Amino acid sequence: MATSLAEIRAKLQATENRGTGGNSQGGGDNAIYAHWNIKEGDTARLRFLPDANTDNTFFWVERNMINLSFAGIKGSADSKPVTVQVPCTEMWGDPCPILAEVRTWFKDPSLEDMGRKYWKKKSYLFQGFVRENPITDDQTPENPIRRFIISPQIFNLIKAALLDPELENLPTDYQGGLDFIITKTSKGGYADYSTSKWSRKESALDATENGAVEAHGLHNLGDFLPKKPGEAELKVMKEMFEASVDGQAYDAERWGNYYRPRGQFNLPATAATNASATPAAQPATPATPAPTAEATPAPAPAVEAPKAEPVAEAAPTAPVETPAEPASGGQRAEDILSMIRNRQKSS
Repeated sequence: MATSLAEIRAKLQATENRGTGGNSQGGGDNAIYAHWNIKEGDTARLRFLPDANTDNTFFWVERNMINLSFAGIKGSADSKPVTVQVPCTEMWGDPCPILAEVRTWFKDPSLEDMGRKYWKKKSYLFQGFVRENPITDDQTPENPIRRFIISPQIFNLIKAALLDPELENLPTDYQGGLDFIITKTSKGGYADYSTSKWSRKESALDATENGAVEAHGLHNLGDFLPKKPGEAELKVMKEMFEASVDGQAYDAERWGNYYRPRGQFNLPATAATNASATPAAQPATPATPAPTAEATPAPAPAVEAPKAEPVAEAAPTAPVETPAEPASGGQRAEDILSMIRNRQKSS
């Protein structure tokens, strides 16, 4: 972990210069604090803690996920459309086979909307204490060191303050750290957190908080990232991606051991022998997220799933070109799949 603000600032600045952004296993408890459930106009006061991973300069880790939507579940006559989230391998610095295809779509203005649909969703995982909690029905777990899934909108406010030369101490310092105050408002019908900020007053952890750190220890935040896909998972991800673009139903017999729809624990009986892996509960995603609205951070398989709302990383801006003829949604999907398959044959 970082031992000084200078170390964090140097790494943040290096990241900015490279032109990038900043870059759980669980038992279903409420360790993740759902700050998105606070009422409009309310505030929650958080105190971030360091990552237990001493190799991590920052006190957060970044997650990138991709939403794959399906018409329903194969073999279930009354199933509704479902969404499956898979990890984007760019999270580990590797090329992402899905984004490799999606990036090409932004060269055609008629495919921009489809490209945004399949673009990666970015969020950041922090840990710490909830010092002021306006959510009346939230229950603090036995281990009060909670995890926070932070959207890019809030993260940019956190990062900007860290780069401010007037900030003297690490916000995670046990004696002279700072609280972060999340304020929820609305803008254009979506949740807005742009007025969230760091407290101006330093404060020390109290005896109860220090005791919790000693008793439970800090989390290694990397333990709560999705499992890095291997060769088998990458193959399944590509199959699911193509099936999603083609408007097909989710096939539990083919993919149930790898990635499952959010909230789907009872798959069709035909999939029972193949779907023995632990399913991941995944949260519902608002139908039309705005660029500045919170995005639903949902974990990959075997990752604890918060009931969160989304903020998508902005998809690349397409070059200005004149499309030939606007295609219908179905024809457009067929064209995209044909393009993918032709590339596979020639590779």
